[in-house]
Amino acid sequence: MVLAMTQPSRRAFLMTASAATAAAAIAPSFGLGADPARSTAKRTRVFIGSHTPNGILAYDWDPATAALTPAGVAYDVPQVAWLAFSDGHRFMYSASELADFDGKPTGEVASYVVEDGQLHQLSTRNSAGKGTCHVAIDHTGSMVIAADYVGGSAASFLIDQGALSEAVWTEHYTVHGPNPTRQESAHAHFSSYSPDNRFAYINDLGGDMIHIYRPNPATARMSPAGAYHGPPGWGPRTLHFHPNGRTAYCMYEMASKVDVLDWHWTDGSLTRAATIDLVPADYHGPTRGCDTVISRDGRFVYFANRDDNFLYAFKADYKTGALTPMRRSSCGGTTPRNFVLDPTERWMLVANQDSNNLSVFARDPDTGELANEGKSYPAATPMRILFT
Repeated sequence: MVLAMTQPSRRAFLMTASAATAAAAIAPSFGLGADPARSTAKRTRVFIGSHTPNGILAYDWDPATAALTPAGVAYDVPQVAWLAFSDGHRFMYSASELADFDGKPTGEVASYVVEDGQLHQLSTRNSAGKGTCHVAIDHTGSMVIAADYVGGSAASFLIDQGALSEAVWTEHYTVHGPNPTRQESAHAHFSSYSPDNRFAYINDLGGDMIHIYRPNPATARMSPAGAYHGPPGWGPRTLHFHPNGRTAYCMYEMASKVDVLDWHWTDGSLTRAATIDLVPADYHGPTRGCDTVISRDGRFVYFANRDDNFLYAFKADYKTGALTPMRRSSCGGTTPRNFVLDPTERWMLVANQDSNNLSVFARDPDTGELANEGKSYPAATPMRILFT
């Protein structure tokens, strides 16, 4: 079923969002200034995936003041679209959205060891196709899956002390949806693992489906286990599992809708429980749903939209994963590519790709509410935010 949302019109929402952006220098109602109770909080290194030749940037984060201090280029690897950790954040992996790498028509997957906030590269590998946009590490830290947007393909790699093997398994998808502009071919966009690590999922925006596999972490090989089919032309972009271990949320980029899915542990299959509309009912222009954030306690879920440039907060029923809308708010920039909660979950950080900035909004952990105004820090084409 599709849940109807009672929300302000697009015009009213945009007026509110514009006012919030214009007032970004004003401290929000529940504290973008220092909190004395947290004044001794430890500073944290943050890595930013940047879609530039200097692909991994470093910042230092102060959770007491919400200050991000630039710490230079962490590593010169080009066109980074995603970053992910394994082994207690000892190792990091990057996806570079390239048309060719090392003499082959593929993107690049690389691994690094993290020592005292510095990166030391361990390995670089060809993915299965062009435009590698995402990497995901299984829950044991034994294997990596890479998704290639342009190539419509995916690859898996075995991990040995942080270093990557050559691709163990590859797949090139051929199904594509009805939209001739966005779905002229398959577009693998995102990979994830079930809560028990027995299943892996690859979202195919071009094919309107999520491919399901049984991964073998000991070998990094993948065996087909079915598929979840979304509505034609909706373009499934990401899949995130709720802490309850039975619910997942599929973000549709082209439709700006979210499927609330029941996950079945017996065979890894997914079934639709509800569908959420993210844009106002009176809006029919271009729209692109983007990313999802779930609080650690599972009580709140947030979604981002890249064309309307907003974050949308929901309350979540822990047992069922059902969502109740709270409100939309500004993302503090243009084209929110990725957004995350900091380790204290008192701040939401947003990577605004086209406005070249990182926005920081205060968050009330009890109510889940985000501040209307935030701080802004420059960052070159930010695509991913990763706390150490």
